[in-house]
Amino acid sequence: MTNSAPSRLGELANLFFKLGVIGFGGPVAHIAMIEDEVVKRRQWLTREHFLDLLGATNLIPGPNSTEMAIHIGYIYAGWLGLIVSGICFVLPAVLITCGFAWVYVAYGTLPQVSPLLYGIKPAVLAIIINALWGLAKKAVKTRQLLVIALAVAFLTLLKLNEVVALLIGGLLGMVWLHSGDQNDKPGDKANFLIASLSTGATLKASAAIAALGATASTTTNVSLWQLGWFFLKVGSVLFGGGYLLVAFLQGGLVQEYGWLTQKQLLDAIAIGQFTPGPVLSTATFIGYVIAGIPGAIVATIGIFLPSFVFVAALNPLIPRLRASSWTRAFLDAVNVSAVALMVVTTLQLGAATLTLPQAPFVDFLALAIAIVSAILAIRFRINAAWLVFGSAFIGWGASLLGYIR
Repeated sequence: MTNSAPSRLGELANLFFKLGVIGFGGPVAHIAMIEDEVVKRRQWLTREHFLDLLGATNLIPGPNSTEMAIHIGYIYAGWLGLIVSGICFVLPAVLITCGFAWVYVAYGTLPQVSPLLYGIKPAVLAIIINALWGLAKKAVKTRQLLVIALAVAFLTLLKLNEVVALLIGGLLGMVWLHSGDQNDKPGDKANFLIASLSTGATLKASAAIAALGATASTTTNVSLWQLGWFFLKVGSVLFGGGYLLVAFLQGGLVQEYGWLTQKQLLDAIAIGQFTPGPVLSTATFIGYVIAGIPGAIVATIGIFLPSFVFVAALNPLIPRLRASSWTRAFLDAVNVSAVALMVVTTLQLGAATLTLPQAPFVDFLALAIAIVSAILAIRFRINAAWLVFGSAFIGWGASLLGYIR
């Protein structure tokens, strides 16, 4: 590990730009790739510290994987690291999405990349499984934590909101795990109060921003400040990931303001799905369609800026949370709950990736890609970048041979 600030910033820039380029598969896949790079390969963080960041990140609005990149940048290289890592992680997705938006506006159609994605998705599934195994071994420290993880997974399968499920898991763990620990320090309750207030303040501030936005007037003549304000609101209240993003965009851009047609929104969502990096780069596409390059810039800044602010406020509190016996129990339970959410998401991704709607109901080529990728990742520790590019090549070849259309 180097000591000079420029060297550390360069390492962060190279790492997170690379992850932004190969980051297919959504936030769970991104987190798996980040964990592989910063915990296993570079050892910048312990797995316990990584889990603490993951658990805390799940409790604030914004894209989890982007916020994990920002956290790690701040820990490794301070404030400049926070900015560099976050920007480098989202920049590839923003540039690629902006390119697609230019093609879309100029020619009225989207490029066909489904063969590449066909190969990439099962490889990403293997990358996630590799990371989950390591995270689960570290997070499930006791039988009580295993029970909490199973309970949170069950609640999630019942369609309970992810943030609510995490908070239930954290509060259950705080009471259950702490009940046998009588070694409180004088500052424990104060630290717990800080944690409670910070989480509550985040939720209340998010609700206030959303309420302010509800009074905005409907107009078809979109100014840049209106566009930026809309996406700043979305970035400030976006719990629940990409699916909630779709609901915000449908309700605001199509139904309330009429800035996009239904078809344009569906095309924007498609762009977010088949480009690497955070799905919130959909905002870049929409901004370009509505107001060209200035619109793309304003929309992108608006939706990602709150993540930088939230992480900057939260990161210094995490060591204090770990130091308190009350909040340590809460954080342990939130960590194992976050892993449970990742497991549920992985099962859903696996079902969608490896199955067919008709007989034989199992996509054997996708299953083979997933198994081989898992062996290469777990046994031989092949870097995720090679797995992604190799699997994309297999998908392209399968398309040429007529296996997929």
